[in-house]
Amino acid sequence: MTTKKAGTRGRPRSFDAEAAVETAQTLFQQRGYDGVGVADIGKALGITPPSFYNAFGSKVALFAQVLDSYTAGYGRFVPEALEGPGDSADAVDRLLTEAARRYATKDGIAGCLVIDGVRNSSDAEALAMIARHKAASRDMLRARFAREHPDKADGLAAIVITALNGLSASARDGASEAELMLSAKAFARAFREETRASDGPRVRVL
Repeated sequence: MTTKKAGTRGRPRSFDAEAAVETAQTLFQQRGYDGVGVADIGKALGITPPSFYNAFGSKVALFAQVLDSYTAGYGRFVPEALEGPGDSADAVDRLLTEAARRYATKDGIAGCLVIDGVRNSSDAEALAMIARHKAASRDMLRARFAREHPDKADGLAAIVITALNGLSASARDGASEAELMLSAKAFARAFREETRASDGPRVRVL
């Protein structure tokens, strides 16, 4: 989709809105929400700040579009892993393995935008957006685990979220894909043990 916006001397400036969201996503992933300004986005898109505001309204409004695009595209591996064959432990093995592969540094980008994109930010709107996306992910995990372990679904979801948070943080700290994969497999083994336990999830040291 191409969007026409006013440029200098009244001449319309055109740009691809979908490509603009992808470009903004890259910036937010590389620098975090607070590390990216309107001027940075405008420079990357080749538009002036007035054109930016005319097109997107605000930085946080663009961030909302980025998050929706990110979860619908990049984030599809989560429901795909959870709905694959096997039991919940098999699903978590797939999920964490794919997360390790995706979170590893590629083209200067590491980790997960939803997990780490607003770390240390004080922007209430951006934080609320991330909280909603995280809640949706937690609900998805709970629903999957409740099919087999209704009494443990909350605890099992918490284990997986902790694992994903750890993988994302490690990736951003420079862990290699091989190192992330080892951690993912360790978390997956611990999860499988928890699903077999009769007294619910327990804290384990891996």
